Amino acid sequence: MSDPSTCDLLIQRALLFDGVGSPPVAGDLAVTGDRIAVIGDLRGWHGKETIDAHGLALAPGFIDVHTHDDRALLAGDMAAKTSQGVTTVVTGNCGISLAPLSLRAAPPPPLDLLGAREDYRYPTFAAYLEALDRQPPAVNAACLVGHSTLRVGAMSELDRPATAGEIAAMQEKLREALDAGAIGLSTGLAYATAVESETAEVQALATLLKPAGAIHTTHMRNEEAHVTEAMDEAFAIGKSADVPVVISHFKVHGKANFGRSVETLAKFDAQRRKQPLGLDAYPYSASSTVLRTEWVDEAPKVMVTWSVPHPEMTGRMLEKVAAEWNCSQEAAAKRLQPAGAVYFAMDEADVRRILSYQHTMIGSDGLPHDAHPHPRLWGSFPRVLGHYARDERLFPMEEAIRRMTGLSAERFGLAGRGRLMQNYAADLVLFDPKTVRDRATFEDPKQPSAGIHSVWVNGQAVWREGAATDARPGRVLRGEACGEG
Repeated sequence: MSDPSTCDLLIQRALLFDGVGSPPVAGDLAVTGDRIAVIGDLRGWHGKETIDAHGLALAPGFIDVHTHDDRALLAGDMAAKTSQGVTTVVTGNCGISLAPLSLRAAPPPPLDLLGAREDYRYPTFAAYLEALDRQPPAVNAACLVGHSTLRVGAMSELDRPATAGEIAAMQEKLREALDAGAIGLSTGLAYATAVESETAEVQALATLLKPAGAIHTTHMRNEEAHVTEAMDEAFAIGKSADVPVVISHFKVHGKANFGRSVETLAKFDAQRRKQPLGLDAYPYSASSTVLRTEWVDEAPKVMVTWSVPHPEMTGRMLEKVAAEWNCSQEAAAKRLQPAGAVYFAMDEADVRRILSYQHTMIGSDGLPHDAHPHPRLWGSFPRVLGHYARDERLFPMEEAIRRMTGLSAERFGLAGRGRLMQNYAADLVLFDPKTVRDRATFEDPKQPSAGIHSVWVNGQAVWREGAATDARPGRVLRGEACGEG
């Protein structure tokens, strides 16, 4: 009979953050296998590995609720996430997912943010999840189905509403994905692949979500002048299907809309009392996606993150590229495409206000395949902890951690994760609350954060004292219809 006071990992004298917003307490935590065995005063216990964590904080592993890691998970290198304490990612956001889709031509923007034609080789969602099962990543993955991906698979032309037959074809693909373990449907109605879709089209797809216990996330149709109308559409889709809705990267974009977060947050908060709603945000005043000519004039500054015809312009400001080419910024943007960009078009006061809202989750919206990515890919979570919680005192540290863990697990239905609790998954991050900070910058974006000591996924170390390990203990977290992977 095994000794009940022995474990695989014993972390002693840590400052424990429970993930639900309680003030931290000093204590010990034991891990056996892939689970938290016990929490408390564990003097007398013995671990195969013992860590004296005096002066360090121990929290549930961070959950990045807004990622585009669909292909990165298959590649295996998830240092951009593990280095900042992320142990679970939600993929398939903004209407774009790697599956279910098999392509014979180049993917249309924004699907090209995830990969090239050869990367779209999973005709069913089950095939994609099975690939993740065969080649586990370093982190856990909960996967959404992208509406634009469904449209590209079902329609020969995207510049029009879908027909009844095309909607039926999309429904069949979505049903298969939910049966395979997808946790919900995402939309990106601002993009060319979906902008012509009618609200009724999305509603028809959303009707499949409730029986599967799934959710709807949305990059809304508009985040600029018509942001409140876009919010109304998102609310209506959720109400019609009776499913939770998460508004992705909640913001107001463009100088003309600075300050409107007062209005949009009030509107959201009022509606939240009538239906299940969530929102996420990233801790920066600049956004990043594909380079679009119609967005160039709305941003005081635009930085090129990648360009197929002109890779030499990667990391350059569009204004300087245009000056070098002796043309307008709009003309330069056309010449660079297909390409990606960072848009410096948000107000810091709006960012702070949205981050301060008690129901805001943290999602990086990082783009791992950009040649010169937005620093949010590597720095989002330590930036919230170090800059906004510790230095700016926008909220207490325990509240920052709740936004990254317990709240996220609850909204996305990730059972047994997001809390320091006995029998919960041993997804853990050990960090120094005095030194944790983001080091990734717009000039040098691929920099690991400071102050992250160790990270464990399902009880196995994936980041230790400044370096990734070779461990790949991540799992597919399947939706309610099939249970957790």
